[in-house]
Amino acid sequence: MIPAQHKEQRVAIFVDVQNMYYSAKNLYGAKVDFGRVLASGVAGRKLVRAFAYVIKADVGAEKDFFGALQKIGYEVKEKDLQIFFGGAKKGDWDVGLCMDAVRMVPKIDVMILVSGDGDYTDLLEYARSQGVRTEVIAFGKTGSSRLFSEADFVVDMDESPEKFLIGKIGKQKFSILREFNKNESENKAR
Repeated sequence: MIPAQHKEQRVAIFVDVQNMYYSAKNLYGAKVDFGRVLASGVAGRKLVRAFAYVIKADVGAEKDFFGALQKIGYEVKEKDLQIFFGGAKKGDWDVGLCMDAVRMVPKIDVMILVSGDGDYTDLLEYARSQGVRTEVIAFGKTGSSRLFSEADFVVDMDESPEKFLIGKIGKQKFSILREFNKNESENKAR
């Protein structure tokens, strides 16, 4: 059995920034407060490393954003957006994030994945097989149920979006969303 959270645990955090950005934008029209995500994930434990995986798209404000991530404690890993013949675009860090996590597994007690992408399910399974506790922080509405069921612990950001989001969203909208989430959960239980 993998132990619950305690202050002596060594943790590493792996943030799929694009996944979180688009989830927050599509669900709430807001942005993720990655400082609060980091604090929530660490939860008084020993942070070994925090990685933020980003895609460079040559947008003016992205350099400031990447710098802000560094200032709050993330190691920012950048990759260029690929543009293919015909205009198709691709940018993801799935393999890079997994490789960093596999390299960190011997050095940590807890791996925290900040993403709802179901492609990471095998990574969680591997980490657990090595005795590492796995935790996921993501939006339940856009996250993979398979990923959530593989994790030892899940923080569903939809349960308290005001804790994790910044932007032009008033408290009234969060109250309405929380009531909607509550009603939706009750309907699923029936």
